[in-house]
Amino acid sequence: MAAISYKQASCIYDGADKLAVDSLDLDIQDGEFIVLVGPSGSGKSTALRMLAGLEEIDGGAIEIGGKNMVGVPSKDRDIAMVFQNYALYPNKTVGENMGFALKMRGVSLEERTKRVKDAADLLDLTEYLDRKPGKLSGGQRQRVAMGRAIVREPQVFCMDEPLSNLDAKLRVQTRTQIAALQRRLGTTTVYVTHDQVEAMTMGDRVAILKDGKLQQFASPTELYDHPINAFVAGFIGSPAMNLFTVPVAKGGLKVGDRTIALERDQLTAIAAAGLDEVTLGLRPEQLAIGSADDDGLVVTVDLVEELGNESYLYASFGDTRIRSSDGTPATIVARSPRRAPAKIGETITLTKQEGTAYLFHPETGLRLTA
Repeated sequence: MAAISYKQASCIYDGADKLAVDSLDLDIQDGEFIVLVGPSGSGKSTALRMLAGLEEIDGGAIEIGGKNMVGVPSKDRDIAMVFQNYALYPNKTVGENMGFALKMRGVSLEERTKRVKDAADLLDLTEYLDRKPGKLSGGQRQRVAMGRAIVREPQVFCMDEPLSNLDAKLRVQTRTQIAALQRRLGTTTVYVTHDQVEAMTMGDRVAILKDGKLQQFASPTELYDHPINAFVAGFIGSPAMNLFTVPVAKGGLKVGDRTIALERDQLTAIAAAGLDEVTLGLRPEQLAIGSADDDGLVVTVDLVEELGNESYLYASFGDTRIRSSDGTPATIVARSPRRAPAKIGETITLTKQEGTAYLFHPETGLRLTA
């Protein structure tokens, strides 16, 4: 096991006009489970491959256990990688697949057998050791790939979207197993995913990347409660935070014909920044649903998602001047703990809970208040 440090680490691909990973700074503690998350092209997989030695570090450095990895071959970094596509040998049994890397390193048959058995016990694979991968389900194959990494007893696990090929139910089950297994082993783990739900449920801390740059590195709850900018706010949470740009009014923000009241510190921050409009953020669960006669934001319901124990309402404003942070006409999502709180086409009013509005700079995206 070992701590990991990215120190202004950068990578650029041949022929590219911008860095794939741009001056990444991360300090990962020994035994920590870290998730790198972001949209496609954000640099998360490149950052992982730089750690594993599969991509060159073109600037800065990466340290494992205090040792600089620049120029160190992948085979000498004591890292085990778990890939998205399992990469199992179809002509070898589960046991042979798990022990193959040890065989190539000259580990004795007795030691290989012991390590494979121990890993199989951990992963509930003992009864499958004599089967070929073709006779296994997707979840079982992924556990075999995990077992192949575990038997090596590396300093670091690198996992590159290992659950992407699984169906939704199996993905939830397997991510729980991976998180529990990592806590049992205590091996420092860097896990890449594009799924923010995976990131929130698995990671001790989560690093959010966009266009090769680190946006925020914090615990899941810190990211959710205190996003540093509008991108993080909109990326973390399902459904995403409602973000729309609106003009500043006396005592609050003008949303259509209604005014959203703000706290004193929020009004002070807006005045200090000299803004006449801001990006307002409201989470779906922080909106209460009422009738059209109530005081709040008047919207028309476009879609209702029934999830059994709760409902999500997707609605639009009648005023086309209200726009999303990307400039398109604004829509809004609200969560209801009740079933069918409204019907499609119905006009309702949404009110926010006190102190739950997030404010961001409309140009830089940075959060205006702590």
